[in-house]
Order: sequence, then structure tokens, then C-alpha cells
Amino acid sequence: GSRFGEKRLVLLMVSHSWYNSILLPLTASPPRFVSVEELMETAKGVTNMALAHEIVVNGAFQVKPPQPAEGSLEKRVKDIMHRAFWDCLEAQLKEDPPMYDHAIKLLGEIKETLLSFLLPGHRRLRNQIEEALDLQLIQQQAENRALDIGKVAEFIIGMMGMLCAPSRDEEIKKLRDITGIVPLFRAIFQVLDLMKIDMANFALSSIRPHLMQQSVEYERKKFQEFLEKQPNALDFTWKWLRDTTDTLLSCEREDKASFSGAAGPESTPLHPVTVHNHAYLRLLKWDHASCPFPETLLMDQSRFLEMQLELEQLSMVAAVLLIVYNSTGPALSGLPDVMGRLKGIVLVLLAEMHTISFSAEEAFATIGEKLCAEVGGCLSQHGFPLLSTEQQSSLKGQIAAVQLPDNSIRRLIDSRIQNFLLGFLESGPQKCTPVLPSGLAPIQRELEVIAVKLSRLVNYNKLVFAPYYQKMLQDIPGGEGWPEPGPSTG
Repeated sequence: GSRFGEKRLVLLMVSHSWYNSILLPLTASPPRFVSVEELMETAKGVTNMALAHEIVVNGAFQVKPPQPAEGSLEKRVKDIMHRAFWDCLEAQLKEDPPMYDHAIKLLGEIKETLLSFLLPGHRRLRNQIEEALDLQLIQQQAENRALDIGKVAEFIIGMMGMLCAPSRDEEIKKLRDITGIVPLFRAIFQVLDLMKIDMANFALSSIRPHLMQQSVEYERKKFQEFLEKQPNALDFTWKWLRDTTDTLLSCEREDKASFSGAAGPESTPLHPVTVHNHAYLRLLKWDHASCPFPETLLMDQSRFLEMQLELEQLSMVAAVLLIVYNSTGPALSGLPDVMGRLKGIVLVLLAEMHTISFSAEEAFATIGEKLCAEVGGCLSQHGFPLLSTEQQSSLKGQIAAVQLPDNSIRRLIDSRIQNFLLGFLESGPQKCTPVLPSGLAPIQRELEVIAVKLSRLVNYNKLVFAPYYQKMLQDIPGGEGWPEPGPSTG
């Protein structure tokens, strides 16, 4: 068991691009091989760090009960073992006189579980549990054939009802309807397992605010330990920031040249925060298949990819709706619920756009047909002139063109989304939320959710890795220095 777990953890580490640098250095420097002991020590630290990171940055993180896949070997073995245990208990209780060895052991487990739910100040409840579930007394009653197991179960259910979350009241009510002792104990353990999960999640929500600072220091310490063993472990982060700086300077020179018609004067110095915020936005356009992700953000790579895919879909949705509204003039703008219906159609047809089986050509052709039909019905219902055949054909063609990466409407919407997200990163707790650019109203709710998520990730990442970023960005031409990291707004 543990040996298999260690082996799997090592394989996971070696497969990850960050930890590949342990054995496969990415620069011309000679490789530094580490021992298995060092590797396992690093693996343990990384596992703990990843869990703490997940709790802090994922506000929806919750402990969930393990659920083996239906039909899996684990599920079959678990079912067989459980069935054998409960069959044994039932056989003991049916003996004459009944044997309560297994039952008393179960009562001991139940007692410990109920006590674990109590706070230090719950002395009265603790005394009640200790008295009602006195295992020595129960053993004596069993030996003297005076044990009323039903009465003991009734006390347990009542105590569970007092200690459980309100969401478990229905499960507690169902326990009272079970008559058989073995099915009842089996159900009691199932509900107790759920109560343990509830307690764990309550504890998580309570400690999350206090975990923030400890997690920042912990992640920074663990990363520093890793960096000391592998000095080139920031190569991809350095390249990410350097490429962002080069891109910003190049865009600035092009903008000046377009206004003056010449190369223009020397570029304005870039502030490190400006470079850094633009660098985070580049991660929402990342080529994950061929470009290594910055080492300082590897634990959040899946989150950035998820936001990237969602933004690609939202960009297409907004582009299609902008085309529709521009094509129909003011007729649709004042009609209630039209925007929601049109948006719903597009979202449904683009829901699988990132799957292998998705056909963009077919999807956008269908979108064009359905939106023309929906628009025609709305115009007719409210007494507006219908679109001509030529107008419908033009609308369908414009909608179909959105699938092309260089489509002008799509690029315009994408640029506005980037500006909105940049404004979110640049706005602090004392600043107002940036104004939503025109054309993004249909996706405002989804966009703001992503903006908040992005801001939380960025703020936390800056808190953890600010010393490393400061050192790498201090050579920006004319840089003004690096500000001290403020408190996280996530």
C-alpha cells in the first residue's frame, strides 16, 4: 500500500515539467542527480504544499467522501469486505444467547466519533456520551442478558441529531424508521461518515483566513528549498517575464511609429507591475502543448487553462451576438429576454468546442440558421420588418466567419476582454471595478466571475513569489523598483 503510493507519487513528480528539472536540467549546466531519499522528501513537501495551496486559492474547495468507480476492483473488494463484516455481525446477534463482541466494538467506534465532534466546552454532552456508552457497563449487561441494544441505538441517533448539520436532518429522520439492528448500525456508520466530512469542511472554512499567511510562507520556503537543489528551476519564469517585457516594448514602439510615421523616441520605461500584470494575461493565451509553463505558477496551470478555454468560448459568444445586434439595428435592443435566448442558443452549440469531435464549421452553420430563425420570430412578433434573404445570408456568413482566429470582430471582442481583465488586475481594494467595455454586456456575469478568480490567483501568487519576481524584473529599462506586496484581496 504505502510503497505503491510512494512509487506513484514519484512517477507523478517526474512526469511534471517543474520536477523534470530534478533529473533533466533545462540549461547547459551539468545535471545534478538526487537520491531517492531526497526525491521522496521533496515529494512529501510538494504534496503538502499543493494541498495548502488548493485550500487557499480555491474558495469552493471541500473534502469529499471517496467514491470508488462503479465496477472497479476497489469497489468490488470494498463491497465484499463490508458485506462479510455485516454478515458476521448478524450471525453473532442471531446466536442463542446473542454474542455482542462485534457490536460492542462498533459502539466503541461510534462513541469515539461522537466525542470527536464535541468542542472543549461541551462538558454536559461529553458526560452524557460517556455515561450512555460506557463500554464496560454494556459488556456486563450483555453477559447478563440485560442489554437493550435498541435503547442504545436510540440514544446514538438522538445525539447524532443534536450534533449534525441541518442538512443531515433528513438522514437522521430515516434512521429512526429502520427496525433491524444490523441495517440500523450500517446506516448509522454511513451518516457518521457524512458528519465527519461536514465537520472537516466546517474546519476548513474556519481556518482558511488564518491559513493564508502561513501558506504564503510555507510555499515560499518549500520553493526555496527546491531552488537550492536545482538552481535553474526558474528558467521558464524568467523567459515568461522577459518575453512579456519585449512584447510590451515592441508594441509601444509600433504605436509611436504609427502616430509619428517614424521610429519615434526611446521607449517609455516600463513599471514592473505593468509588466507583471500583462505577463499574467499572457497565460490566458498560452500554448500549453509546446510552451513550458512558468515554474512559479505550475500548481495553478490547470486553473489558467480552464479560464483560457472558457474565455475563448465567451469571446465567440459575444462576437456572434455583436454581429446579430449590428445587423438588426435597434429593433432587438429594446426587446426583453431576447439577448438571453440568443446567448443560450450559442452557448449550447459551442459547449463541446474544445472536444476532439467538435466541428466548428457545422456548429457555426447551425448557429447561423437558428439565430436567423429566432431573430425573424422576434421581429415578426413585435411588428418589425423581417430580414431579407440577402440580409440573412450576410448574417450567416458573418457568424460563420467568427470561427476564424483572425476574424476582426472576434479579435475586437478579445481585445476588450483583455483590457477588462487588465483593469481588474490593476484595481486594488480601494479602486473601483473597471467599466465594462461595450459589446461585453451579454457575457458580463461570466466575465466578472473569471476576473475575480484571476485576481485571487494573481494576488496570491505575487504574495508567495514577490522576492523572486522582484529580482528578475529589476533590470527592466528605466524600472522604478518593485513595490512591497500588499495583502491579498482574494
